[in-house]
Amino acid sequence: MEHLFIIGFGYVGQRIATLAKEDGVRIDALNRKGTSMEGGELNTADLDDPASLAGLPVPGAGIIYLAPPPGGGNHETRMRNFLASIHPGGEPAKLVYLSTSAVYGDCQGEVVTEESPAQPQTSRGKRRLDGEEQALSWGRAHGVPVVVLRVGAIYAPDRLPFTQLQNQLPVLREDLCRPTNRIHAEDLARICLAALERGTDGAIYNVSDGHPTTMADYFNRAADFLGLPRPPQVDWDEARKIMTPLMLTYFSEARILDNSRMLRELGVTLRYPDLASGLSKAQPEHR
Repeated sequence: MEHLFIIGFGYVGQRIATLAKEDGVRIDALNRKGTSMEGGELNTADLDDPASLAGLPVPGAGIIYLAPPPGGGNHETRMRNFLASIHPGGEPAKLVYLSTSAVYGDCQGEVVTEESPAQPQTSRGKRRLDGEEQALSWGRAHGVPVVVLRVGAIYAPDRLPFTQLQNQLPVLREDLCRPTNRIHAEDLARICLAALERGTDGAIYNVSDGHPTTMADYFNRAADFLGLPRPPQVDWDEARKIMTPLMLTYFSEARILDNSRMLRELGVTLRYPDLASGLSKAQPEHR
């Protein structure tokens, strides 16, 4: 792919751009905040404002769509606005859409494959599933290959819950926690580019390192890495009183993502196949 257009130029998008530039790819990106960008063209636009989306460098580009959905409701209106801005004859070469494993809902800790039913129980999951369906339907109608990545929690040594740990915010007791899935940000960036290059049209890929742990384990390891005290642990009754609704969903939904299709079809070799390796090869930013 000679031209890459990244929608949502944040933490992961910047990593993708760095990797793509090494291969000599022309890079454009979109971000409503006007974040600086080296070696490419940054388009400042707002996916909530359709009028601002005119003239984006979409034609013939490989698009990686990273922008989050709006903060409320069950519909992905930003994806709808973006797709509506693409005029006939100006379609991209391919579209990779970053979704979330939350579309599967609570699976009681069972293993889920891409054939498992999508049954989101949170608005967050419902918005992402709506985005998936819009992208796939639009791609079929316009002859544009679309690939969906259902991603677990994203982490990196410089993207850890430092503030929560510093403020000693509680987590659920380890013995009450259920499995959650993660992927290192650097591996995710490489997976996005692999999906753009090798992902099958209409395919869905689970994205995780294949080694789930619990949220309590994650916070403990992050605290150890950052040199901070481990967070206090509480039972469910206390958690419901003090945790935000979003944090409660992270503790209450459980599933184990089968990542075998991703590894097999996208041909990626993970550099950080588990949390221990992901937190052992760099120094923490805040120490």
